[in-house]
Order: sequence, then C-alpha cells, then structure tokens
Amino acid sequence: MPLAIHNWMRAEPLEATLARIKPLGYDYLEIQGTPADYDIPTVRQQLKKHGVKCWGSVTLMLGERNLLAADAGARARSVQYVKDIITMVKELDGEMVSVVPGTVGKIVPGARPEEEWDWAVASMQECYEFAQAAGIKLGIEPINRFETYFINRGDQALALAEATGPDCGVCLDIFHMNIEEEDYLDTIRRCSDRLVGFHVADNNRMAPGMGRIDWRELVATLQEVGFQGPLSVEFAAPVDRTPANPYPDSIDTDPQGLTEEARKFLEDHGSSALTEDFYTMLTRRSAETLLPLLNEHQD
Repeated sequence: MPLAIHNWMRAEPLEATLARIKPLGYDYLEIQGTPADYDIPTVRQQLKKHGVKCWGSVTLMLGERNLLAADAGARARSVQYVKDIITMVKELDGEMVSVVPGTVGKIVPGARPEEEWDWAVASMQECYEFAQAAGIKLGIEPINRFETYFINRGDQALALAEATGPDCGVCLDIFHMNIEEEDYLDTIRRCSDRLVGFHVADNNRMAPGMGRIDWRELVATLQEVGFQGPLSVEFAAPVDRTPANPYPDSIDTDPQGLTEEARKFLEDHGSSALTEDFYTMLTRRSAETLLPLLNEHQD
C-alpha cells in the first residue's frame, strides 16, 4: 500500500503541497473536491513535475449540497457537483471519488427515513452510472454522528453501496470508525469486498502516531483483506485556542488564498488554518508512523 494525502487541510497553492509531500514519501494526492478551483492542464503539469499521482478526491458536502435533500433541485445540483468531481479525477488520471451523501454539519433529518433513503439511492445511482462511464470508482464514506445523521457506520455505507450498484464501493476513515464502530477491524473485514479507499488520522484526528490507534494492527488487517489502495492521510488538528495549547505556533492568523467555502470547512473541522511549520510537522509525523509499516508488509 502506498501513501497518499488530502490537500484540503491547509489553504496553500497546490505547488507548495506537492513540493512538501513528495520528499516525505507520499506518492499520491487526494485533491480537494473543488473542481472550479483547478486548471486541469496546470495541475497535470504540477503532478508530473513532482512525481506525484492523483489517487482521487473527496466530496466537500457543504451548504446545500445533499444527495438526500427534500428539495429536488438541491438534489440535482448535488448530483452535478459529484459528477464534476468525477470528471476532474478522470482528467487527472485518478481512480476514485469518496462520497459523503449528506451535508456535513447537518445532524437533523429533513424527511422520513424511507424518503431520504430512496432519494439517496436515486442520487447515488445517477452518480454511479456517470462514474462507471468515466471509469472512476465511487466509495461511500461514513462519517461520525456529530457531522451527519446519515451514514455513520460501515454497515450503513455497505447497504447504500449495495443498493447503488454492483461496483459501488465503500471508503472508510479510521477516525470516524473509532467513534462509531463496535469493532473497526471487523467492519473492515465485512466491507473488504467493496473497500476502495481508506482515510487515516489518529483517534484525536491528529497525525497518525499522535494518538492511541494501533497502526500496526490496522495495517495488518488491511493487508489481510487484500486492500491495495493508498492509505490517505486526512488529519484535521483540533487547534487549541487556550493557554494549554502544546503547539502555540500552530494557528495561522493570516491565511492567504482562503475561499469562504474552504474557510468554513476548516473552521468546522479544525478551528482554524494551520501554520506551515505545524502542518509540515503533522505531514511528516504521518509518514514516519505509516511508511515503516507499509514497507514492512511489502517485504
């Protein structure tokens, strides 16, 4: 299994991200799910220059983006957003898109369970057909109950994937699994036939190695079930705004090039933008924790 990383966790030019991650041992990038922000020919040149491949992308389900919205127009716009990400990933020679079906931060249902399920299935099926034609895999990602009321556990994602289509996959995230699953290793085994992506952060959502997840056990389980895709690093440091902050220089007080959408997403997930030094430390710590285990299983 190679190593990948997302780039939504810090607002900076993609060139800066690629220059940072390649020397640290990352071979793949999961590019931020904001297709309108990228000029594809330029991104392709940057990836080639740094010897990094695009693995895929993840949907940023903010605002009214919601595949199970009660409003048909909102559902249609959300489906088109997912299709736009699929197109971006295809044009960057990537392989998969991780889909969070509901709006991140929406924890109150908008309709009856059977209605929302039917809407989610119909929306996913439309996205799935588009992805199949493009040769891109979809992975439904469960996230924890404090970020969504819909699809929190692997079994729920598996059920929606099965309702969507025979090749629809599941993308798991150990941070969310550590909150929601009774036994996350058993969940990995149950989802193994449809497992197309795996995101990693420690139990406190810091970099792998800065919490209590048993990474050796986790990597061994992924190896056991035959998962070959990259481990995608996706920490979201819970920035401490108090005098007890062990990383006092972690908060970027003047982030540059931050769109309002990106600002809201960062504030919702990590309190603020991170300084370059702090972000680099988290990126390096992730690689130092995971690469020896991944290389160990390649030997």
